[in-house]
Amino acid sequence: MAIFTGAGVAIVTPFKENLEVDYNKLEEIIDYQIDNGTDSIIICGTTGEASTLTHEEHLECIKVAVSRVNKRIPVIAGTGSNCTDTAIYLSKEACQAGVDGLLLVTPYYNKATQKGLVEHFTDIAKASDAPIILYNVPGRTGCNIAAKTAATLVNNVDNIVGIKEASGNMSQAAEMVLLTEGNIDLYSGNDDQILPILSLGGKGVISVLSNIAPRDTHDIVAKYMAGDIKGSLDLQLKYLPLINALFCEVNPIPIKKAVELAGLASGALRRPLTEMEPENASRLMKEMKLIGII
Repeated sequence: MAIFTGAGVAIVTPFKENLEVDYNKLEEIIDYQIDNGTDSIIICGTTGEASTLTHEEHLECIKVAVSRVNKRIPVIAGTGSNCTDTAIYLSKEACQAGVDGLLLVTPYYNKATQKGLVEHFTDIAKASDAPIILYNVPGRTGCNIAAKTAATLVNNVDNIVGIKEASGNMSQAAEMVLLTEGNIDLYSGNDDQILPILSLGGKGVISVLSNIAPRDTHDIVAKYMAGDIKGSLDLQLKYLPLINALFCEVNPIPIKKAVELAGLASGALRRPLTEMEPENASRLMKEMKLIGII
C-alpha cells in the first residue's frame, strides 16, 4: 500500500529576496535531500507555504519537483483545500504532472462535520487516480479526523491509503490502526513522535526536521525498521531539543531560518509570516551548532 516507507521531507519553498519562488534553488534542495537519504519529497504542504502560493506557483512547484526528482523517489503533492472543488482541481493537475501521491489536509476555517469530511475526501478521491494520504492537523485547521472517520475512508475508498497524523493523540492513532486492522499507512506528522508512531505500525514520518537533517531523520525510521530500536530511540532523543526549537514559533518560520543558517536557501517568508524573534533565532542557532549542522 505504502507510497513510501521512511522519512519524507515536507520541503520548504525557497523564495528570492523579492519573494518570487526560486525554482532553481528548489531544484538544488531537492537534490540535496535525495543525496542525503530522504525517502520522499512532499511538495506544497504547510512547510512549503502553500497557503500563500498562487495556483500557478503551486502547480509549477509540483511540476518542477516531479521533473527534478525524475522517479528517483516518490513525489507527493499537497493539494488540499477548504473548498472541495479547488482541491479537486489541484489534485487533477498534480496527477497530470506525474506525482506519485497526494496529501490532503482537512478543510480549515469553514471546517466540516465528520460526515462532511467523508464526502469531501471521497469526492476528491473519485476525481483523481493517485493514492491519497489524509493530513490530520487539528491544531492548525480546527478540524479533527476522528479515528472512525479515517477508518471509514481507508476501508471504503480504494485510493485513500493513509494518514499523516499530527494531532499528537497517540490513542487516536492506535484506534485508527485497530479499526482498519492495520491496513492504513500511518505517518507521523510530528518530528518528536516518529518512534511512537512507528511502534503502532507506522510507515515513517513526513518531516520538517528533514529539511536540515535528512540523513539522521531517515535513520530514525531505518534503524527502527531494521530492528535497532535503541539506535532509533537514541536519534529521536538526540534531536528533541532541536525539534523543540524548530517549533518554538509557528511552522515554517523556524525551519526557514534554519535552512538559511545552514546555507541551503534563503529564509525569506511571505506575509503574514514574519522574521523569527531574535531570542528564538539564537536558541535555534545554538541547537543547530550542538548537533553539528552549522
